[in-house]
Amino acid sequence: MALQRSTTADKNIVDRRKAHRNTDVARAVRRTRDRLSQQSGSPAFDRELLKLHAHAMMNSATAIPLMVVLVTAAGLIAGMSRDILAWALITIACYAGLGILARRTDALDAADIDTATTRRNFLIAHFAGGIAWAYFASLTCEACGVDQFAIVKAVVLLIAMAATAIISSSLRGALMLTFALPVGVYALLGANLRQPAEAIMVGLLVAALPFFSYVAGHLHKSAIMLLSFRTEKDALIAELETAKSMSDEARRRAEEANLAKSRFLASMSHELRTPLNAILGFSEVMANEVLGPMQNGTYRDYARDIHGSGQHLLDLINEILDLSRIEAGRYQLNEEPVSLLTIVEDCCHMMELKARNKDIRITQMFEPSLPRVFADERALRQITLNLLSNAVKFTATGGEVRVRVGWTQGGGQYLSIRDNGPGIPADEIPVVLSAFGQGSIAIKSAEQGTGLGLPIVQGLVAMHGGEFELHSKLREGTDAIVILPATRVMEALPAIPTKAAAGGRRR
Repeated sequence: MALQRSTTADKNIVDRRKAHRNTDVARAVRRTRDRLSQQSGSPAFDRELLKLHAHAMMNSATAIPLMVVLVTAAGLIAGMSRDILAWALITIACYAGLGILARRTDALDAADIDTATTRRNFLIAHFAGGIAWAYFASLTCEACGVDQFAIVKAVVLLIAMAATAIISSSLRGALMLTFALPVGVYALLGANLRQPAEAIMVGLLVAALPFFSYVAGHLHKSAIMLLSFRTEKDALIAELETAKSMSDEARRRAEEANLAKSRFLASMSHELRTPLNAILGFSEVMANEVLGPMQNGTYRDYARDIHGSGQHLLDLINEILDLSRIEAGRYQLNEEPVSLLTIVEDCCHMMELKARNKDIRITQMFEPSLPRVFADERALRQITLNLLSNAVKFTATGGEVRVRVGWTQGGGQYLSIRDNGPGIPADEIPVVLSAFGQGSIAIKSAEQGTGLGLPIVQGLVAMHGGEFELHSKLREGTDAIVILPATRVMEALPAIPTKAAAGGRRR
């Protein structure tokens, strides 16, 4: 039967089906960096200004045509001839063409805009609107009976001029090109300079044109500042996207390397176990003289040393295998109702001999009547033995190890193992919690370990949804705390009454 390669670890660690975004990000970054060098007068910057002008024209496309409709309605009510209706149709048609041009420009990508052609088309459209306003400035109303009709026309032109200065500020020259001709026509044909009021209105229009041009220039500078701020924002976004892309790529490579390491360690651990079992078996046979006495005692001691070293190496391989399975997501919990109190008591009895050889007291402080928890018994034993082994290992002769089991404030259960050993410096706690990490005290100690015990404990506790805390101070000792959540605690079953139980047996 062909072996099927497991994809569990790949799904947990690296999703290889997800396409990398590096190409898209690099393209976006290049586009953004092209905008970073934009300055006023450059083609790219002018394209952005044209896009801004087109967007402004679209947002206010109905403002001036609505004013034209209102003026036309007022003129028809006042009794004006068909000329004002013709003016309204021409003006609305000109602004409709300007709106269509703005919509097309806004729909294009900035890189696809031909700056010279688009700017020329916009100016032509504005000039066409200016011709329509010049036609309005030349209108007369002899039959409508309005004495101040010329002043009304001047007011309408001032309103249109102010609106155009605001709307078309992103396009230089649009205001002057639109209203220079209407102001000239009004001064020559639409007003009687002999009338003081009309002469004042002509002067006001002539003065208003450069004033509104000045206002439009300031608005144009504001538009340039807006584009500059947007460019800076795009620069920050580009840098953020670049950093995120690099971080994602680095994380992906690190996860793939971690997965490869875990697979390698798991494979090598299995490969090393087979010859180690033979070494342990034969060395034990030789040390115990199963096949007959050995005449040389030194060989017997060598056999014991071989067995002890092989057992140490097997323990190391088992720890590496457990850690690699946890990291690869292949460690399966066999969850069942178990008593944390009973497991900890058994582990304390197992460590009694080793502790007694160093004259270390193991003090047990357990809360009575703790209900069972839903957990993996083997994992809880491994957690307890690893922490007890560390506590006994680093506690000096004549010291004490305190083991506590009880309730947490949140309704969970905890295991606390505290020793009065040399302690761990605060800056070395993250080191000892990492794989193969050892603190300075452990390195100097005669009983050096592999640095895998605490990472395995951390991983097993996390798989149970719990928390692992390590508190330590120099020359005061270390306190390792394992907390199982309240969701793991099972409710105690009520006792069955004696009569009911007896009745059940009779049936």
